[in-house]
Amino acid sequence: MANPEVSRSSHTPESAAEGVETALRLLEGRWKLVILFHLFGGKVQRYSDLERLIPGVSQKMLAQQLRQLEADGLIERTVYPQVPPKVDYRMTAWGQALCPALDALLAWSEKR
Repeated sequence: MANPEVSRSSHTPESAAEGVETALRLLEGRWKLVILFHLFGGKVQRYSDLERLIPGVSQKMLAQQLRQLEADGLIERTVYPQVPPKVDYRMTAWGQALCPALDALLAWSEKR
């Protein structure tokens, strides 16, 4: 858990709220959290794997959500120069650092 003294000294209530809102906006989107949970722990998934693992997501929506996560620096995309093309996705270190926060949110929601 974060040290409350650090938060108090480096943030005002307004700046803390703004920072959390900014972080939550990165995660907005019906499929982003599902995608992230499939990539946590250093997992590497190909586009087709994610498509199979996430029933109900359209190809267009999966591609859009992956592009947004990549643009925001949470995941990285690797394209291999081969035929047929091979593309895979993995968490960046910054994205992986989100895992404990999401685990804490999950534990918090389960206490309700």
